[in-house]
Amino acid sequence: MVQLRLPPNSRVMPGKEVSSVSDAEKILTVRVYRWHPDAGENPRLDTFQLDRGQCGAMVLDALIQIKNTLDTTLAFRRSCREGVCGSCAMNINGRNTLACTKAIDDYGDTLTIYPLPHQQVVKDLVTDMTHFYAQYAAIEPWLQTVTPAPADRERLQSEEERGRLDGLYDCILCACCSTACPSYWWNSDKYLGPAVLLQAHRWIADSRDEMTGERLDDLEDPFKLYRCHTIMNCTDTCPKGLNPAKSIAEIKKLLLERKG
Repeated sequence: MVQLRLPPNSRVMPGKEVSSVSDAEKILTVRVYRWHPDAGENPRLDTFQLDRGQCGAMVLDALIQIKNTLDTTLAFRRSCREGVCGSCAMNINGRNTLACTKAIDDYGDTLTIYPLPHQQVVKDLVTDMTHFYAQYAAIEPWLQTVTPAPADRERLQSEEERGRLDGLYDCILCACCSTACPSYWWNSDKYLGPAVLLQAHRWIADSRDEMTGERLDDLEDPFKLYRCHTIMNCTDTCPKGLNPAKSIAEIKKLLLERKG
């Protein structure tokens, strides 16, 4: 029987245990993935114990407290703390989400935090987003027109036309959906992934954009678009409640309609 195992240097090992708890009434246990590229060691899972009464409400607050009081070497991204920048995307208790918008109380007394899956890890919870952003740039995510802009006003839309962008422009490019997609795991070199395809649909659906045909031409590819197998992980995990799978289906529908 074939046995598939991770390479020895990639297996996550038990890490250190650090506690700041003395007479806490409620203890929060946080297990965090740790890896440093210059250390030459296996990744490990460190365990931290916090006084729940001294910790803020969100998962991001727990990470900040660990960094401030227990281990200043812990690396993670954060910025807005309002769920609009996507910086603190990570895998919390097995689900991709934003640390700043997830309440600790939603998880109970134990948190297990990993970086976004199937991404190159820079350090600890920080992943390399270079390829993801390059794919986003490849769809040319800006308004493209042929006709001159009106001299005395902006390019206008009706309320109905504007409404077609709801659920599309809201994407914050956190990559939670793409890194939850098995098709993206195995084909990220060619498949654009749900986040970028949702962004592509945002410009295809924009009534002011005049390059719809060219945008569809660019997406009509066995890998860029059609690696999607409607697994629906993307829609299930989106922390903004968006539906990338629907956008992908709409693009496929538009390609089919123009052939007919």
